[in-house]
Amino acid sequence: MRRFDEMRATGLQVQYLKVCKRKLWLYSHQINFEDESDTVLQGKILHENSYKNAKTKELLIDDLVKIDIVDSQYIGEVKSSSKMRNSDVAQLLYYLYVLKKMGIERKGKLHYPKEKKTEEIELTTEMEEEIPKWLAEIQQILSLDKPPVKVKYPYCKKCSYYSFCWVGEE
Repeated sequence: MRRFDEMRATGLQVQYLKVCKRKLWLYSHQINFEDESDTVLQGKILHENSYKNAKTKELLIDDLVKIDIVDSQYIGEVKSSSKMRNSDVAQLLYYLYVLKKMGIERKGKLHYPKEKKTEEIELTTEMEEEIPKWLAEIQQILSLDKPPVKVKYPYCKKCSYYSFCWVGEE
């Protein structure tokens, strides 16, 4: 298995791995439709206006991960909806993993301000063993000459890549 520092990924790449492998490939190859997405814009506005009293917001570590909220016990991610909870959890677990590799141990919190809920997340030994597999899978997907085949998910219509993947095929 390759070393961690040879298998770098951003938090967004980890999240996209869990959402859609095609989206991961497209985004990572600078085929980007997110700047045109109302959903992405709404998420940015929510992020900017939430948790204004947090001491540290948007901590960028090693040009790799951008953590929304940091304090002495927790790191937090602000999300607009819990509908993609599994990918949100994966992203936060990856951040906890990166920090642990740097000798910093924290717990995580997912914040869903529109739903008025938070969820505490801890990096377990099992997940710590799983994350290198995610990173290897990301590297394998990114090494492909062309994007993975399209897979129709229930949430495709809300994706910023929807027109790229599906318009004209329905």
